[in-house]
Amino acid sequence: MNVKVALVLTLLFFSFIPMEDFPSAKITNGLITATLHLPDAEKGYYRGTRFDWSGVMPSLEYKGHQYFGLWNPAPYDPKLHDAITGPVEEFVAIGMEEAAPGSEFVKIGVGSLVKPDDKSYTFSRKYEIKNPGTWTVKTKKDRAEFTHTLKDAAGYGYEYQKVVRLVKGKPELVLEHSLKNTGTKPIETSTYNHNFFVIDGEPTGPNISTTFPYEVSAEGKGFGTIADAKGNAIVYNRTLAKGENVFTAGVQGISATEQNYDLTIRNTKTGAGVHIKGDRPLEKLVYWSNPNTSCPEPYIKLSAKPGETIRWNIHYTFEADN
Repeated sequence: MNVKVALVLTLLFFSFIPMEDFPSAKITNGLITATLHLPDAEKGYYRGTRFDWSGVMPSLEYKGHQYFGLWNPAPYDPKLHDAITGPVEEFVAIGMEEAAPGSEFVKIGVGSLVKPDDKSYTFSRKYEIKNPGTWTVKTKKDRAEFTHTLKDAAGYGYEYQKVVRLVKGKPELVLEHSLKNTGTKPIETSTYNHNFFVIDGEPTGPNISTTFPYEVSAEGKGFGTIADAKGNAIVYNRTLAKGENVFTAGVQGISATEQNYDLTIRNTKTGAGVHIKGDRPLEKLVYWSNPNTSCPEPYIKLSAKPGETIRWNIHYTFEADN
């Protein structure tokens, strides 16, 4: 199956999603063209409480190859936690354990949420957004700049900035982040990029591989049967069937150094791939896939005292053999 046929089939498969007029922007550097869904509490494509609302990317094209796209076959619901596409990020909930039922906790990039009971945070649960904060979005030809501010949510406050930028003259995307703690309590959290790769519409199977500059191993659902982590790669022994997934809570062999935030995912059939590097040490690397997407999920820790600003970047270099 060639790339164009695979893309057409993917679009047909997901044609049940309503073609609403979601707020969006297109950016390009002449090599890469990407589309972004923009944060909007009323009309936004994604309005859930799991992921950061900025940087949702339904499409990125380079040399005729497509790297992201729709992967979730569930009926579309903007508040569904998996109604999401692209290299999207989630921040671990802040203040959830200390909050009493009925009071607030914080998800960066979403706002302050209401804790409904004494249960721990669960990403698949829908929470009430008490304070959505304020979004400011600026778009230019080659970038989109997002700012989310949240004030006085149970003592927590922040100014979060994220720039999705295409590098001039290179097949490279950079996610540039800064987080200023404007509250009275320290911010202690982790963040990761879920990386919902859908490379040329290829089903998850032997044509998809993820490699590292070090040897890895993994235990978990599907490892040792459907997939293997051996040598410096995660590979599949067969194509995933409907309803199957592969998961490990932590790929082994990764030490907490800046140099280890380094991996490549590739569709070996079409020759399209992505090299990912971060500038902060990895806390851990989770790996999850279903029949439509393969997701290496690199985690980093974040800590900011009141008044402190912290910064971090992730670089994506897109590769194509043709």
